[in-house]
Amino acid sequence: MKKILLTAINAKFIHSNLAVYSLRAYARSVCPTANICLAEYTINQQPDDILMDIYKQKPDMLCFSCYIWNISYVETVVREIHKVLPETKIWLGGPEVSFDAEDVLIRLPEVSGVMMGEGEETFAHLVSGEPLKDLAGITYRDEAGRIVANPWREVMDLNKVPFVYQDMTNFEHKIIYYESSRGCPFRCSYCLSSVDKKLRFRNVETVKQELQFLIDHKVPQVKFVDRTFNCNHRHAMEIWRYLTDHDNGVTNFHFEIAADLLNEEEITLMHTMRPGLIQLEIGVQSTNPETVREIRRTMEFGKVAANVCAIKEQGNVHQHLDLIAGLPHENLNSFRRSFNDVYRLRPEQLQMGFLKVLKGSFMNEKKESYGIAHKSKAPYEVLYTKWLPYGDVLRLKGIEEMVEVYYNSGQFTKTLPALEEEFADAFTMYDQIAEYYEQLQLHQINHTRAARYEILLSFGKAKAPQKTELFRELLTFDYYLRENAKNRPAFAGKYQIDKETLRKFYEAEARDHKYLTGYEDYDRNQMRKMTHLEAFKVLDQTVLFDYSRRNPLTKEARTVVIAK
Repeated sequence: MKKILLTAINAKFIHSNLAVYSLRAYARSVCPTANICLAEYTINQQPDDILMDIYKQKPDMLCFSCYIWNISYVETVVREIHKVLPETKIWLGGPEVSFDAEDVLIRLPEVSGVMMGEGEETFAHLVSGEPLKDLAGITYRDEAGRIVANPWREVMDLNKVPFVYQDMTNFEHKIIYYESSRGCPFRCSYCLSSVDKKLRFRNVETVKQELQFLIDHKVPQVKFVDRTFNCNHRHAMEIWRYLTDHDNGVTNFHFEIAADLLNEEEITLMHTMRPGLIQLEIGVQSTNPETVREIRRTMEFGKVAANVCAIKEQGNVHQHLDLIAGLPHENLNSFRRSFNDVYRLRPEQLQMGFLKVLKGSFMNEKKESYGIAHKSKAPYEVLYTKWLPYGDVLRLKGIEEMVEVYYNSGQFTKTLPALEEEFADAFTMYDQIAEYYEQLQLHQINHTRAARYEILLSFGKAKAPQKTELFRELLTFDYYLRENAKNRPAFAGKYQIDKETLRKFYEAEARDHKYLTGYEDYDRNQMRKMTHLEAFKVLDQTVLFDYSRRNPLTKEARTVVIAK
């Protein structure tokens, strides 16, 4: 019996590849005796290690799942594995090869064929031995070596795909990916989900049963890969209500949503959820109306802003908002406005991405009229447009890094708002921090956490020297909010509380438990190790940091002001 090896090369160890598991599960439901094995690797492994492992398995057919972030790696492995396993048939599939399959076969003579689009039914027919000339959804080499492009296959009923997580052994310490729908009702020009308009849903009762399996196994995170999870209100509410009612106190569920589609019923339900039960990824991309129209996106930013703020009021849902730089009609000033519009909403994360001109997308068809130049190799990231020169792209790259370090890290929540007061807007502040890094040649160094605090203090001192001590105290507050550090960082300066005051405070707490209720079983020395007391002169307060009661969303310590 032929041995078939489905191979995934993931970005990180914590990732798993839902596609190869779905292909195997469906093929086994059609061909129960098929000998189908899986192999998962990461792009962080040496290609030689993967080459050796595949060689030892000696498959008759070797299939790779291809994406923009692994295609270069896959091509390297394909070229080498063909040399040591010349008789093995190599097939590729996935979004990175589906839309230029003929070019892929010309570029990679080692490859026998490409599966295009959804692969479950195509792969099952391939496994069953159906003649290639009759098989929809493939481009292949015939016996004479000619490249033959068969018609695309119609999309399938999502309910036909079996549940892939029967055995959780291979998924320990990994994110679990799950889909309750395929397709997207929208037609954003930069996205491949716009190519196929056929939106399909998995039966919601089936979804509940499958999610309960994951809940029972207390997996850390389930990431829904649905492109717009809440495009169907009833479907979304059924699932969100089920997760709320069956919360195990551990599992987090990630959803990509359109925030402007949320209604009052959904937001009210979210307010009842355990902090950290769900997290939301919201693609804003741009707040420039002309840009939004040109990319054929449906989005009302006023509603997005109102709903993001309504969710944020409860403080129990992590929200991740996305922007894309390099879109049509968006120059530096336009992107500045988009950035500031989103930043004012104070999401837990603000991701600045850069346009990727994907094969098969409408954006790719329009790139010449937009004056877009992009990198030749995956991920085909924009270099410039007729609105945004390369110099401005580089400037935005610097801002992106500073946002990642100082905002998205969540480590500077007290300092940043005070620092922002010294600038016209948040965009300008991050722009100037990036410029400061470059001027001091700090931008290509992997800094320690404490060094990031030191640099920000130095930057704040340069911009507003009269507020140096305020910035120092706020940075110290931020540092101890997250870390029960026994070695005091240099930027914090001299500790202001003497030993006798500390001794008396913890003796009183051991006796009265005025501020540390729940510590009745601990003596004063144990309580001191589990907390931190800090006096702030400029802020005019003494604060107790309690690390046993962290915010489940932000992981910040509970704080109590014990004196002015």
